[in-house]
Amino acid sequence: MSGEEPPRDPRPLIGEPLSLDLLNTIWVDAEGGQDLLGDLTGTRLWLASNNHSHHPATEPVRQALLVTREAIRAHLTDPTSPAALADLNAVLAWGHITRSVGPGGPASIVRVDDPAHLAAWHAADNYLTLLAQRPERLRRCAHPDCVLHFYDTSPKGNRRWCSMAGCGNRAKAARHYARVRRPVN
Repeated sequence: MSGEEPPRDPRPLIGEPLSLDLLNTIWVDAEGGQDLLGDLTGTRLWLASNNHSHHPATEPVRQALLVTREAIRAHLTDPTSPAALADLNAVLAWGHITRSVGPGGPASIVRVDDPAHLAAWHAADNYLTLLAQRPERLRRCAHPDCVLHFYDTSPKGNRRWCSMAGCGNRAKAARHYARVRRPVN
């Protein structure tokens, strides 16, 4: 075993469900827009952080993830758009689940036409699961400069920020600054 540690995931929000984690491979920081899937190194990191490290980070895998990311983003932005529906359905058509029962009990096997599509198909399938559960809990961060998405698991369903420590704190600081900087009449 090598003593080399895997690279640190540079994204500000990790740990969301697979489909939203794929969306969050694009973020904005002090240096501007970032894209984890901009190269194969970032693709490898995303695959590893989402339990798909057994799939090689190849250009076809990266391209499938990019197509899927944009299909999910388009549908989340405008769920009734015919183009968004067609794009997401095209990704979902890359695979299917075969269910069976055997001596060990029920089994589900994911089958894809092209192995390069497997991780991307899982992300699209996860998005469908989230839509079926609580679609109103799929959110974009309320900070106007943030492009991150999250699944609101708060008890009241009123989470607004990708991170209270990041975007939530910046919004509170901006409101405070606006209050104390008001001219006195």
